[in-house]
Amino acid sequence: MKWKNQSAVQESWSGEISNKEQKEKAARQVSEMVKNGDVIGVGSGSTSYLALKAIAARVQKEGLDILAIPTSHEASLNCATLGIKTTDLINSRPDWGFDGADEVDADNRLIKGRGGAMFAEKLVMASSPKTYILVDGSKFVSRLGEKFALPIEVDPRALHLVETKLKDMMKTKLKLRMAKGKDGPVITESGNLILDMTLEETVDNDLENRLRSIPGVIETGLFIGYPVEILTV
Repeated sequence: MKWKNQSAVQESWSGEISNKEQKEKAARQVSEMVKNGDVIGVGSGSTSYLALKAIAARVQKEGLDILAIPTSHEASLNCATLGIKTTDLINSRPDWGFDGADEVDADNRLIKGRGGAMFAEKLVMASSPKTYILVDGSKFVSRLGEKFALPIEVDPRALHLVETKLKDMMKTKLKLRMAKGKDGPVITESGNLILDMTLEETVDNDLENRLRSIPGVIETGLFIGYPVEILTV
């Protein structure tokens, strides 16, 4: 039997993309930076998906030889569907990367993790000399936590301990993130849970370290002090 060249993973984003026209402009900016031989960290989210599509178009048109290091299963599937070869941090180091963000403040500090992939995103970002953060104007905030809760990735065995420690540490509201496509909580790619923490005070640069000092906290959605450049339209 001859199989058609067709994937179960369709070349499309699963949901509606907000501010799509603005995001496509930022995506084109990133695609123009790609050089033959580049190893590129590929983030998650709708803006990163649009950038990946624009890069794939250049790869096909110009015959570029590049490798991508995806930060999630979603990004890996998008690379496969779009015909972009992938590698990993064990075998390669990214020359640069791109990703989105949920919030950006005046000091280029970020909140990420609405997609639940902040651990891998942070690994790739820390390994890259520079990461371009693709955002539209709606992502800028006067203080982190203004629009979105801060995701905390937690080992399931430590859930109650982490909840107690967080409430002792600061005034906050916590909510276990529940899945939309299945019963029960969201399970990260590392098999952990996500607590969404409402920030009711100004974020200082040491908060990430204090949160990660709690036994059972695997990662946080705070991205502070990383070599990022914000691209917006």
